[in-house]
Amino acid sequence: MAYTADNWPITAALLQFPGVDAQGRHINDAEPEAWQRVFTEVREAGFTDVDFTDSWVRPGDLSAARLDELKAAARAAGVGTPAISAIRRSVIEEAGWEDNLAYSHRTLEAAAALGCEVVSFGLHQALTPQQQAQLWFWTVEGHKDPVGDAATWKLAVERLRELGRHAEELGLLVSLEMYEDTYLGTADSAVALVKDIGLPNVGLNPDIGNLIRLHRPIESWVEMLEKTLPYSNYWHVKNYIRDEDIARDYFVAMPAPLESGLISYRKAFEIALANGFQGVICTEHYGGDGLSVSSSNQRYLREQILPKRAGYALGESQVRQGNQD
Repeated sequence: MAYTADNWPITAALLQFPGVDAQGRHINDAEPEAWQRVFTEVREAGFTDVDFTDSWVRPGDLSAARLDELKAAARAAGVGTPAISAIRRSVIEEAGWEDNLAYSHRTLEAAAALGCEVVSFGLHQALTPQQQAQLWFWTVEGHKDPVGDAATWKLAVERLRELGRHAEELGLLVSLEMYEDTYLGTADSAVALVKDIGLPNVGLNPDIGNLIRLHRPIESWVEMLEKTLPYSNYWHVKNYIRDEDIARDYFVAMPAPLESGLISYRKAFEIALANGFQGVICTEHYGGDGLSVSSSNQRYLREQILPKRAGYALGESQVRQGNQD
């Protein structure tokens, strides 16, 4: 049965929680009580599900026993665990692709152990020192995948297909996060990559917030969604206020609540439903009290945007969707 506003799985991204504690210890090495405190904070903010954003905990680097503890901590706090977002571990990174690919496989195994249904991967790489020095890292250009390089494109297809096949064996979906200057950096390129991979359980995470925030000319957000949502199976949603004056080469963007930014999520979900989207949604926000803004975003989606009743018109997706149990 298709999701409605009441039961659509909406997760909180854990971007606001540091991966290192006050003693300089990675959160992977923390006691389960520390994990449970984070999950409880998220639950008290109004969420019943979390995305294991691996800038916080890295499930792919936990032992089986520690994964059991992580799962128990989430259960004790009353939150579900449908998704992992593994970020900045590109499988075509020149120097580190082997480690990144191995980590991605471990993340899939961890996702299965945690009872997830989807893992989001990307081709974006670590922030440069120049990006790290900015208030908003996206105002400085970072890594760029080589344009028109058939050999590198082929490696991306082969390695992501390898992950997709592993995910299929584990009963998981793979979602590929859109991000600037990578092979997932434009709507056409992202769709072409999914088509070349050619697996029904591999789709897109149409996180076009990553693109509308750029301080340069961008694609139309409506056209990006019209092209990518037929191939989407998970969705990081966030928004930005944007202003531009092309004649003066002036562009600026800042984080905003979903209902206040450039993207109309009312229109976005109209396109999504027309193309059969039934994936998990993850709310993200940078800056300030990001968890509270994400919580407000969840309420906005449930109260204003998502369908209130079953039986609504739902199109057909080009990729496999989530579990509507």
